[in-house]
Amino acid sequence: MDFAGALRQAVQASGLTLERIRHRLGQRGLSVSVATLSYWQRGRSRPRSRAVVAALEEVLGVPSGTLTGPLDTTEPGAAGSGQAAIGRLERGRSPAELWPDPDLYARVVGELDRSGEHRLERLSTHDVHQLGADRRPRGLAVRNVLRAAGDDVDRVVCVHPAGEGAELTTLRYCRPGRVREAGGLLAFELVFDRVLAVGDTAVIEYELRLPGGGPVADHYDRRFPRPVRDYLAVVQFHPETYPARCYGFSQETRHGRHERLDELWIGTSGSAHLAMADVRHGILGIEWEWD
Repeated sequence: MDFAGALRQAVQASGLTLERIRHRLGQRGLSVSVATLSYWQRGRSRPRSRAVVAALEEVLGVPSGTLTGPLDTTEPGAAGSGQAAIGRLERGRSPAELWPDPDLYARVVGELDRSGEHRLERLSTHDVHQLGADRRPRGLAVRNVLRAAGDDVDRVVCVHPAGEGAELTTLRYCRPGRVREAGGLLAFELVFDRVLAVGDTAVIEYELRLPGGGPVADHYDRRFPRPVRDYLAVVQFHPETYPARCYGFSQETRHGRHERLDELWIGTSGSAHLAMADVRHGILGIEWEWD
């Protein structure tokens, strides 16, 4: 069942009028008009805020996921009709399969607008992870190229296990939305410089300043809930301290078998990189051994 159908069914079962639903959402600090609720029921538009839909589930007394689940699917007709190259985005790995603390992940990203996530195709992701002389993380620079598989997409949500005190700094081709941090997990919205229609692309670049606390780093990884066509990870070591050996690695899930890939060359620039094409989902990264 699509979102509109699930909402109609939930409203009918609740016995509440749209005006009463609007009032109860308002008591939670969420402003949604009766007209908007009506449009959602008829499929004329869809919510852009996952937080609003989660609150709507509470107001209507339905189990969590009843409405957010259908919302997190590609809109009918978004792919196809002359957009065969885009195709329907496949459902990938769940947070429980990728993140060490799925509850923490859900709590942090649940406060952000992820309604367009399943209407974004990841064309490329490039990471540059920088280490200090103390062998601890100091910075992360990221470039993403995205393409819309549906209309009215204006932002993307990024999540990083960055440590307490990490900061989002330099931004290019986008502006910051809401930022949430808890338990060393940093999540934030990046708003595109224009609203995307189906087939449109967007480039975003951002940097994180990492606190550098905690243990000496021996790996960097990225978690992929959905496919990306091109992934590049670069680890930049400090010129005063290079590792003895460096390898790529992959895992299907966080509990899956850790598979070591080829040894990676550390060049005269003091960096090593891993380049992968057509990544479906899972965990990819670089690990190293200190002398």
